Amino acid sequence: MRSTAAREAILDATARLFHNQGYDRLTIEGIAKEAGVGKQTIYRWWPSRGALIGECLAEGRLIPVDFDVPDTGDLVADVETWLRSVLSILEAPEGGVLLRSLVAAATEDAGVGAHLGESLGVEKYLSERIRGGIRDGQLAADAPVEQLGRAILGAIIVESLGRERHDPESIVQLTRFLFSR
Repeated sequence: MRSTAAREAILDATARLFHNQGYDRLTIEGIAKEAGVGKQTIYRWWPSRGALIGECLAEGRLIPVDFDVPDTGDLVADVETWLRSVLSILEAPEGGVLLRSLVAAATEDAGVGAHLGESLGVEKYLSERIRGGIRDGQLAADAPVEQLGRAILGAIIVESLGRERHDPESIVQLTRFLFSR
């Protein structure tokens, strides 16, 4: 059985080091030292640093923002409100670095990618709101709900990968186009 104190120390250390160093410099050895535990303790509970990042994401330790999608009756406006709150991560001083590190972690551990979508509310809140748009006649009955959410998440990720000037407004425009009838 996991020791609650050790688990908390490991996850806290992982989140802190991830934010301070990024994914490329994050090591199990560094996490163990920071948490005051042995490497074997970490490996007993998590198979990789990607799995640790995934759990930190799932628990809101890396992106501590609530990404609910409002339901005002205007699908386009509601998705844009959600999108602007997500894009605020990119506009924050270390936001782009954080998202690029999460993408790097996702290449090592597919669970990180799934947790990223969950953390941003894509799977639950955005998909639910898109279904509401279909129900309300604002989208075609056969609109591909999951694919629309993934397309928007993909656009956010691609925008974060470019290290030069970001244009979050282009993602907003893309979203408006996707949901226009």
